[in-house]
Amino acid sequence: MPTAKKIDKAAKRKMKQTLKELDSAYKQWLNEDVIYIITPDERNAFLQLQTNEEREQFIEQFWLRRSSNPDLPDNDFKEEHYRRIAYANEHYASGIPGWKTDRGRMYIMWGPPDEVESHPTGGTYDRPMEEGGGSTSTYPWETWRWRYLEGIGENIILEFVDPSGSGEYHLTMDPSEKDALLHVPGAGLSLLESMGMATKADRFTRSDGTNLPTALGGTPASMDEFNRLELYAKVQKPPEVKFKDLEALVTSRIVRDQLHFIYRTDFLKVTDDTVLVPITIQVPNSQLSFQAKEGIHTATMNIFARVSTLTGRIVTTFEAPVSKDFPDSLFQQSMKLQSIYQNAVPLRPGLYRLDLVIKDVQSGNIGVVNTRLAVPRYQDDKLEASSLILADQIEHVPAKQIGAGQFVLGSSKVRPRL
Repeated sequence: MPTAKKIDKAAKRKMKQTLKELDSAYKQWLNEDVIYIITPDERNAFLQLQTNEEREQFIEQFWLRRSSNPDLPDNDFKEEHYRRIAYANEHYASGIPGWKTDRGRMYIMWGPPDEVESHPTGGTYDRPMEEGGGSTSTYPWETWRWRYLEGIGENIILEFVDPSGSGEYHLTMDPSEKDALLHVPGAGLSLLESMGMATKADRFTRSDGTNLPTALGGTPASMDEFNRLELYAKVQKPPEVKFKDLEALVTSRIVRDQLHFIYRTDFLKVTDDTVLVPITIQVPNSQLSFQAKEGIHTATMNIFARVSTLTGRIVTTFEAPVSKDFPDSLFQQSMKLQSIYQNAVPLRPGLYRLDLVIKDVQSGNIGVVNTRLAVPRYQDDKLEASSLILADQIEHVPAKQIGAGQFVLGSSKVRPRL
């Protein structure tokens, strides 16, 4: 699983402050409901959101990304997750809520194990040979076994022990932690200890994080210190997102950002529930590759744009080839200028994702922008203005051209200055 992207100190301070100021419902969702399954990057992203509307949309996206069928009205992953929390609270509470215990955490993250070996009162324990053999008495303990866990492997076994007898079992890497006679001289001896070939003191000089007796015939791979540490670390991490529909949109387009451009979005109220969003793109001509033919220098770029919801549903797309032609006499001067393109799309108020891709046809160079698009809601009972557009060209258009073509807003042609 990838590690969280590094956040600078200022951003960390701001996120810490946001967490303090969160409404209780969102704070509970973050710190209780999904604390074990949210990835570090998702948590950081959530704490950088500004409004409750954004947080609601983020939460919707969070569950949809994990659903086996995002098109169904009921989210199977979400329902199963809350069922696990309820089960953990009912079965593993021990002075603290069940979801906070180690058994509750493992149950919520990985689901019910395929096998459970439970010893709620401890009792006599015959050690397997890899743990040194011989008999001892134990504290209450359990082992959980899963045949397979996604992202971890096969035959995963975890052990929980309750040395205090309080009912709170904790996850352990040391199989000797359940040995109630560990510190009692001459009691609970292993096979080699009872034969006089080892002493109980040897258990406390091990460097592998356990106090197990010396095993006859060496240590198997499953008991190797590094394998145990690796397993312990893996089961603590949030499970991998199985249905990466949104991630695929991002990672399937790994390209070098070779063509640099700037863009802007504006917002003009159309109706109570519709906002016209002109998307304007500006590319320096010097970024384009021109081909000369018969005294004319020509460059062509393909522009593609997509607006989608945060859950990945595509709302609208547009694409267009844009050509630029300059005669020899103006070519050098044109290299200092910009090429501009605009397309206006109607959208409902809300939070979207905007993907812009420009390809220079001659060179194959590509420029990509992936950004957040927040479309405001204009309410009738409030005095609100559409975007302020600084224009380098404004002119009246004939009646037959109203609403048609680039830069046409109503009865005027407005070319914004980027």
